[in-house]
Amino acid sequence: MTESTKNPLAELSAAGVSIWLDDLSRPMITTGELQKLIDTSHVVGVTTNPTIFATAISAGDAYDAQVSELAGKGTDVDATVFALTTDDVRDACDILKPVYDATNGVDGRVSIEVDPRLEADTDATVEMARQLWTTVGRPNLFIKIPATVEGLPAISKVLADGTSVNVTLIFSLDRYRGVMNAFLTGLEQAREAGKDLSTIHSVASFFVSRVDSEIDKQLEAIGTDEALALRGKAGVANARLAYQAYEEVFSTPRWQNLKDDGANAQRPLWASTGVKNPDYPDTMYVTDLVAPNTVNTMPHKTMEAVADHGEIRPNAVEGTYAEAQQLMDDLERVGVSYAQVVETLEVEGLDKFVGSWKELLADVQGELDRLGGGAQ
Repeated sequence: MTESTKNPLAELSAAGVSIWLDDLSRPMITTGELQKLIDTSHVVGVTTNPTIFATAISAGDAYDAQVSELAGKGTDVDATVFALTTDDVRDACDILKPVYDATNGVDGRVSIEVDPRLEADTDATVEMARQLWTTVGRPNLFIKIPATVEGLPAISKVLADGTSVNVTLIFSLDRYRGVMNAFLTGLEQAREAGKDLSTIHSVASFFVSRVDSEIDKQLEAIGTDEALALRGKAGVANARLAYQAYEEVFSTPRWQNLKDDGANAQRPLWASTGVKNPDYPDTMYVTDLVAPNTVNTMPHKTMEAVADHGEIRPNAVEGTYAEAQQLMDDLERVGVSYAQVVETLEVEGLDKFVGSWKELLADVQGELDRLGGGAQ
C-alpha cells in the first residue's frame, strides 16, 4: 500500500473498530456534513452529551426559528431543550438508518443522554429514558445513562424494557464489571418479559484521556524520576484491562445462555479519546486501543489526525494485559491511589455534565427571552 492510497480510517474499520463521531449540531445535519462523514470517513455512529448540545445551540442562529416558535407557545426552558435535542437526534437517526440496516442494528446509532441532574435517582432516570425513547421514536437510538451506583439498576430496567443503552462515564474496572453485570441482568429480565433479545444493543463507554490527565497531575506532584516516567500511560493501560474484563465476562456460561437466545454482546466504547497533552501523540487513544468489537468515539480533531497520520495495528490490545497490570501496580507503588483517582474522575465527570446542562438551560432561556418574550 503506497502512502497516497493509505486510509487509516478504513484500516481501523477493517480491524473491527466502529468509528463514531463525538459531535452533533443542526448545521451538520442540514448542510450534509454528517452524511459526508458517513460516506468518506467511515463514520457509523454519533454520540452527544450536554456539552455538545450547549456548544451547538449557542453557536449561530440554526435554532432560532424553532426557539421562536416554542417561545410563542409559552414553552418552558426544560421542554424547549428537550424538543431541540430530540429533534436533532431524530434527524441524525434518520441519516444513519441505512448504516443501522446494513449492520443489522450494530451500528448506525445516535446517543442522547438523560438529564445528568438525575444521576442519583434511579426511577427518574428510567422515566426520562422511556420519555426520550418514545419521543425520538427511532430504533437506532441509544439512551445514555451514567454508570453511577444508582445508574446501574436503571440500566438494567431500561434494557429490560427492550431499549438500547449507551452506558457512559465509566472510569474504573470495578464499576465496568458492575455495568456488565447490570447489562446481563437487564437482558435476563427482558427475556423473562418476552422481549426479542436480538433487537437490544448496548455499548459501555469507558473514558480514557481523563485518566491520564488526573494521574499525570499526581505523578508530577510526586516528582521523582520513577513517577515522571509513568506519565501518559495509565489511560491506555486502564482501557486495555477493561477489554480483558470484557473478554472474560463475555466468555462465561451466563453470557452464552443469553447469546443462545439471540442476545448481542455489550461492546466496549472508548470515550474521551481526544489527547489533551500536546506532548503525547494525538492519535494514541485510537491506535493503541484497536481491538475487535469495539467502538471509538472521536471528536473531529482526533478523527482528522487519525485520517492524516494514524498507524493502525490490528488488535493492538492483544497480549498487553500483563504489561498494563504492571503499569497500574507501579502507579500504586509510587503513591498514586487508583481508587481515589477513579472516584475523583466520576465526581468531576458528573459535575461537568451537570454544569454543561445548566449552561445549556441558561443559553436556551436567554434565547427564549430574546426571541419570544420568554416563558417563566
